[in-house]
Amino acid sequence: MHKKMIFIALACISLSSYAQRAKKAVFVIADGIPADVVEKLNLPNIKRIIKDGNYTRIHVGGDKGTYNQTPTISAVGYNSLLTGTWVNKHNVPDNDINEPNYNYQNIFRLIKTQYPVKKTAIFSSWTDNRTKLLGHNLPAAGNLQVDQYFDGYELDTVNFKHDKQRAFMHQIDEKVVAEAAATLKKDAPDLSWVYLEYTDDMGHMYGDSPQFYHAVEQLDVQMGKLYDAINYRTKNFKEDWLLILTTDHGRDEKTGRGHGGQSQRQRTTWLVSNYPALNTYAAYYQPAIVDIMPSIARFMGLSVPKEVAQEVDGTPLIGPVSIADAQVNFIQNQIDISWKALETKGDVNVWVTTTNNYKTGGTDHYQLLAKVPVNNKHALVNVSNIPSAFYKVVLEAPNNTINKWIVLDQQQ
Repeated sequence: MHKKMIFIALACISLSSYAQRAKKAVFVIADGIPADVVEKLNLPNIKRIIKDGNYTRIHVGGDKGTYNQTPTISAVGYNSLLTGTWVNKHNVPDNDINEPNYNYQNIFRLIKTQYPVKKTAIFSSWTDNRTKLLGHNLPAAGNLQVDQYFDGYELDTVNFKHDKQRAFMHQIDEKVVAEAAATLKKDAPDLSWVYLEYTDDMGHMYGDSPQFYHAVEQLDVQMGKLYDAINYRTKNFKEDWLLILTTDHGRDEKTGRGHGGQSQRQRTTWLVSNYPALNTYAAYYQPAIVDIMPSIARFMGLSVPKEVAQEVDGTPLIGPVSIADAQVNFIQNQIDISWKALETKGDVNVWVTTTNNYKTGGTDHYQLLAKVPVNNKHALVNVSNIPSAFYKVVLEAPNNTINKWIVLDQQQ
């Protein structure tokens, strides 16, 4: 065989082998760590992940002062990550998790719906993360089945005797990490969620302090164990792994004890990933916690249904993105729309509806009101024929979709 033909054949085999590599994803939520703390401490294992991948600041809290402003509270942040939506949609405004709106599907449900054979896992101190947020076994949540779960340890007061200093919570996190590392290494679930609480406990108790910083350093050791398990799988099996480490909220500027508000430090969080090359959207704009779900979906090759994509508030941080930073404004029966063009090819389809039936499980009937080149960066659409106090605007570009609401009646 000619040398050139041999080279091409080998290249094809190599590409085919790469294409057949299974995509696995694990995301870790380490509770209550503001970005400045991660940036100033010496965290060798997190730095090891960043060296292989990247670090970027992100934000929580929705768009401040708008219809989607979101409390910077733990479970609220978790569900924003899981569903890729803000609180006006997922309806988890606090840690009580009384009435989640399961019509806004989480990443676990989307994966299991499209790929029923893929395995999922959760590792957590709280059972609520699985039973309430994911909706494990709930008909309203699509009867989602989490294949492997290791949680509820906060209820085990025999093995984890509760103490006022909350050292038991560090012990629980150690148990969670041990179970996660062992399961990732042995069973390699396709999608896994690891939740760690101790850092938030130390923040509430001591604020910005040596105790809080030490808890973050202990988290770093735990991340080393998880990353070792992932690297073992990558090295020894035909698997490509995405690891994302983030937090759910920052802390107040004055003491570091509180959160829940909209100050800059409470809103400013961070993302660490082993993914080597985030896209131009991540490079030039401050991403948000809602961007993580569509990023995982894209990495795993998930085709998000159109009706779901129209509601997702996040933008993928990996792969091509056409548009970002969309703005909408109502001006005398017209909607003035603008966006940043990250690519110059293709068109933006401007869809508008005056209903929000999706919220209750129904269907919204969108009208295509304009089709303009991506590089125009704006569109002005006349809505005099569909007068309303409420509009949902969806911008459908070649590589991503953005949605915005216009709420003229604040009761919507």
